Amino acid sequence: MPPELESTIVPRGTTKNMSAAPKPRPKYYELNLAHHWPPAVLSIFHRVSGVLLFFPLLPLLLWMLQSSLGSEEGYARWRDVFANPVAKLALVVAAWFYAHHFFAGIRFLILDVHVWNGKPAARASALAVFALGALAAIAVAVCVW
Repeated sequence: MPPELESTIVPRGTTKNMSAAPKPRPKYYELNLAHHWPPAVLSIFHRVSGVLLFFPLLPLLLWMLQSSLGSEEGYARWRDVFANPVAKLALVVAAWFYAHHFFAGIRFLILDVHVWNGKPAARASALAVFALGALAAIAVAVCVW
């Protein structure tokens, strides 16, 4: 090996010890969403909203529909439940989940056809999805209250 290459690969006077185990690297996972880019946060929220819409919310909505259409008492019971402000807030949150998942899904479909692939466009479209989801939730809140 030429001396100029040898000095950059292995320092002179030392040998490479292949039997020594490498030192374990410390594991640090950055879970704070404030440090991620808006497209990354959008992707995380899209997955979370999809799971929450499918697993707890869909069976609950089907049960509510069945009980409210089954009898007048069932309808009156659910009408009284949704008179509670906490239930109205839960309805607004569920509407935000749906709107966010819908608009983020459309954004991902647009990204699949290779539109808005640059960083500035991806950031702007992610912020637009957040704004549209918030506007939809505000519109549902105005209708509910």
